[in-house]
Amino acid sequence: MPKLKNLKLKNRIFLSPMLEPNDIAFRLLCKKAGAALTFTGMVNSLSRQKIHFDDKPILQLFGNTNKGMEEFIKKHDANVSGGDFNLGCPSKLSKKLSHGAFMHKDFENINDILKTIRASTKKPVMVKLRKSPQALQIAKIAEEHCDAVGIHPRTSQEGYSGTADYDFALELKDSIKIPVIYSGDVNEENVKTILKDFDFVFIGRASIGNPNIFSKVLQKEKNFEFKDYLKLAKKYDLHFRQIKYHAMCFTKGNPKAKEMRRKIISAKCVEDLE
Repeated sequence: MPKLKNLKLKNRIFLSPMLEPNDIAFRLLCKKAGAALTFTGMVNSLSRQKIHFDDKPILQLFGNTNKGMEEFIKKHDANVSGGDFNLGCPSKLSKKLSHGAFMHKDFENINDILKTIRASTKKPVMVKLRKSPQALQIAKIAEEHCDAVGIHPRTSQEGYSGTADYDFALELKDSIKIPVIYSGDVNEENVKTILKDFDFVFIGRASIGNPNIFSKVLQKEKNFEFKDYLKLAKKYDLHFRQIKYHAMCFTKGNPKAKEMRRKIISAKCVEDLE
């Protein structure tokens, strides 16, 4: 059975740390479909947002200060499987606030934050990076404090365009001794090949609207539809805007997607999506 620090895992395939998709309903579906680990959406330690923990997720942290981080982690430690610091988000907001993938040059701050996270929990700690001139040096910093490093080998400027630089990820893997989690262009066809080179793998965009990718990769007989997401979304009283976002995502690959999307766009309430 695979392990990450002291955490026993069912397999080596994780739901990627993402911002918008990773609400509790989506995470639970991915977990039921077979994802060994799920990650919360991006959470700041100074935030008062409500967080659901029924999937025992990894707490995905972001920000450019360790202020309040120790107290925040200790407050939620019993409900999570570990902590992750996001140094990979390429969004405009991350650029504006100098966090995520736009924080790579701030080595001292990164070291202080990872050190704080490590001191706040005995559970697995990881960091997710993007390709940058500083990424290998950050990986060495992470080696001192973390139990794993995630790498998406595209630059912040590339976003999700072009092709992920697999060779760069391999270079990072060879430069450190702790486990590396690969992210970028992962799909049903290449997961097994990636796991020959890396310790674990993140499935991100390919899972959006398609939590069944985990069951297909793991050859499990699980099949979830939007109605399963909606049932959970209603249980956790998720915002209509969030439910509508996932409704659109679940049309991906459906022959009637165009017609379905028209109906979703015009929906005014949850009942219109049922």
